[in-house]
Amino acid sequence: MNVEVTPLPGIGVRKDFAIRNGRRVGVVTHRDGQIELIVSSADDPDACLTSLPLTVDEAGALANLLGAPQLVAQLVEEHRDLPGINTRQLTIKAGAPFDGRALGDTGMRTRTGVSIVAVMRAGLVHPSPAPDFTFTAGDVLVVVGTSEGLDAAHKILKYG
Repeated sequence: MNVEVTPLPGIGVRKDFAIRNGRRVGVVTHRDGQIELIVSSADDPDACLTSLPLTVDEAGALANLLGAPQLVAQLVEEHRDLPGINTRQLTIKAGAPFDGRALGDTGMRTRTGVSIVAVMRAGLVHPSPAPDFTFTAGDVLVVVGTSEGLDAAHKILKYG
């Protein structure tokens, strides 16, 4: 996929790519920090068909929604030939027992045998988080282990 980066003098930067139907989808990051999700017209890639202004939190949530499934799909493919190994996404909910606490506080590996291989936050992937990595509401954890271990991990994150 070829992402084109276009400086917009006095405005910011446009990053977009062509999708199957000929339209372009992208993001304009303004110099003042404003973020817009844009979709171009199919007949004129420079004509904006629609624009959605996003807050930083909204942009991060959208990135997590789009990025985490792709990462999980890649891990599932890599573990395809390893029976009994599964990959799942688990989310840290606001007010959950580990919202604002370190990964090490969960005792996840010891209690369940699963590994947290990455955390998606605000569109960024934090691979192999260390025990002192602090979770925050909205984090999407990519977890690898047995089905039973993954179920137990979900309960730990939800109930403590």
